[in-house]
Amino acid sequence: MKKLLCFLFLVIYVAAFSQLKIISWNVENLGKSKSDSTITYIAKTLKNYDVVALQEIVAGYGGTQAVAKLAEELSRKGSKWDYVVSEPTTGSSYKTERYAFLWKTSSVKKTGEAWLEKKYNLEIDREPYYCTFSYNDKSVTLVNFHAITKSKQPETEIKYFKFLPLEYPLLNLMFIGDFNCPQSHTVFNPLKKMGYASVFKNQKTTLKKECKKNVCLASEFDNIWYNTFKIKVKNCDVIHFYKDFKDLKSAEEISDHIPIWVEIELN
Repeated sequence: MKKLLCFLFLVIYVAAFSQLKIISWNVENLGKSKSDSTITYIAKTLKNYDVVALQEIVAGYGGTQAVAKLAEELSRKGSKWDYVVSEPTTGSSYKTERYAFLWKTSSVKKTGEAWLEKKYNLEIDREPYYCTFSYNDKSVTLVNFHAITKSKQPETEIKYFKFLPLEYPLLNLMFIGDFNCPQSHTVFNPLKKMGYASVFKNQKTTLKKECKKNVCLASEFDNIWYNTFKIKVKNCDVIHFYKDFKDLKSAEEISDHIPIWVEIELN
């Protein structure tokens, strides 16, 4: 009886104090061009997380199919995974693409339907993709985003993010993805004044064409923004996956960005 009570206490303790692990990755044109071995490698990289946010899913044929294949591969690794893929983004001035979320069904539950941003879809070229997840009876809404390239001035669309917390006052928004813009840019100041903070500072996330003096990363583009009143960051890091390959050209068959991840507690 004593052993049973200890076991039950341990289960309750783990459930109460366990943390949610979220990973984001710009997977660079995930579609039919990605080989089975590439999908397997991506699954191996993602398998230890609870929720995955992906950017740069091919809008045409092959994108959704690649995400489905990735979910199948993840489910072969010990846990059941589910996924959702967005419709193609609607902006006309730059290439359209899809977003995707994948999640471990034993860890989190998807709440309601995922959706592309509707109000600011004209101002934001690849409008963000929202999905709400429930974890230990608390919720977080991930806002998956891929900004226009640096040369096109991504700050001109990121500036609309300051309106989104007011647009969705009942949701605990976490902005996640490839902003093509460093967290130090003044365009993020309105979010900071609302109590948002970036998980990463001065962390480069894009691959150079070649490593020079062991420096292989180029730009500080990928990040995660969270509401400090509603979320506690317990741990975070990036994955230098390119070290598994003989050179950066080989690594870029997977992606030209590295994954970023965060472990959180919901208040």
